[in-house]
Amino acid sequence: MKAGRTLKTLLLACVATVGLTVAGQAAEQDWGSFPGYTLKVKLVGGTQYEKLYTRIPEWEKATGAKVQIVSSENYFDLDREIKQDIASGSVNWCVGSNHTSFAPQYGKFYIDLKPYISEDILSEYVPSAIRNSTVNGQLVQLPRVTDISNIYYNELVYDNPDVKARYKAKFGKDLAPPTTFDEYKQQAIFLSAPPNLYGTAFPGKDEGLTGRFMEILRANGGDMFDAQMNPTFNSKAGVDALQFFVDLYKAKAVPAGTINYTWDDIGQSFAAGTLALDIDWPGFAAFFNNPKTSKIAGHVGLALAPIGEAGKRGGWSGSHSFSVTAACDNKKAAVSFVEFMTDYDSEMMEARAGNLPTRTKVFADVEAEFKQQHNDYMANMFSIWQASLADARTPPLIPEWIDVSNVIWPAIQSAVLGQKTAQQALDDAAAKAKQIVQDQSDN
Repeated sequence: MKAGRTLKTLLLACVATVGLTVAGQAAEQDWGSFPGYTLKVKLVGGTQYEKLYTRIPEWEKATGAKVQIVSSENYFDLDREIKQDIASGSVNWCVGSNHTSFAPQYGKFYIDLKPYISEDILSEYVPSAIRNSTVNGQLVQLPRVTDISNIYYNELVYDNPDVKARYKAKFGKDLAPPTTFDEYKQQAIFLSAPPNLYGTAFPGKDEGLTGRFMEILRANGGDMFDAQMNPTFNSKAGVDALQFFVDLYKAKAVPAGTINYTWDDIGQSFAAGTLALDIDWPGFAAFFNNPKTSKIAGHVGLALAPIGEAGKRGGWSGSHSFSVTAACDNKKAAVSFVEFMTDYDSEMMEARAGNLPTRTKVFADVEAEFKQQHNDYMANMFSIWQASLADARTPPLIPEWIDVSNVIWPAIQSAVLGQKTAQQALDDAAAKAKQIVQDQSDN
């Protein structure tokens, strides 16, 4: 089980606070009748994802079916598991968690949902989220939340008079949330006081590291490929982006273990008060500010993501989603489940936790709800994160993206660990990425 799985009891308790709002509303829509049927699913696990799954009993009650969670892994382990299932021909499950970054690689493994879902329902989703969920004209996933990262900072650190005085004495300016990546790195290094406090952390492997690198690369004015799909991430903008990670690691401004961190590891560290800064997703907002889950609740600051050398934000974005396998033995039940898990009530539940919804109406409704509750923190979060969506960009929506990512992040690791220079690491990765794209075009 992954770390987020240990929070199941807590998440069940949290959902009770909104249970009266959503309980029973599933009955208002006809979700179909599937008595005695067991729907097998593979769902992403982790702190920011599992609260939604407490709604599963509502769907079971409405349809007479049962849901069996075959596995619950982080996205990268889940992706590897799904590929193993495909390779071995052992796909005996129906619904899988998916993501716009992963979807293009799966080909016809997942069905086109458009013939199963009415246009009226699809029109309720944010158009860009549906657009990004479409691969080769087929809606292979239904988006549950969309994502983009901004800054969380520990106000207990930033409001400390001694820390503020020392920072001003050294840099000649007041300590405030960083506005550029250079300033972010400077503050992370300055604020580190290991082993009790580190300046920041970053995802150290898998697409998490590739994506964060891509974000800084784009903020520096570069990109992953040119129009002819030649790799360009080994440019000066890319070298500078990689050096950001190298410098933080070399200065011990991040925990030594960050080289193997995934999102949940970073989220748990920030909530424990051991990080001063964190560039992270909106799904952690409520978790960070909940005294039951966070030691710094009530002291979490929010700010827009930093800009890079080109004076802009990288805006790495995408949507988390659910898909239905072509091998599914009951596609109507599977589609019903996917629709239920992304309906208005589900989206409101996710939005209350800080996730950016994919249904247009939920944006307005949840912000109004936060303001009515005088929850300035969450209202401010939605304001900042909605503003940042103007900079949103997905990774290249190509089938080879994950394969390309899988040659980039080990190269970045090698530079972070001092085994190669940033330029050498990126040149090697670019050569491999070019071959991957070329092999695909030749097939």
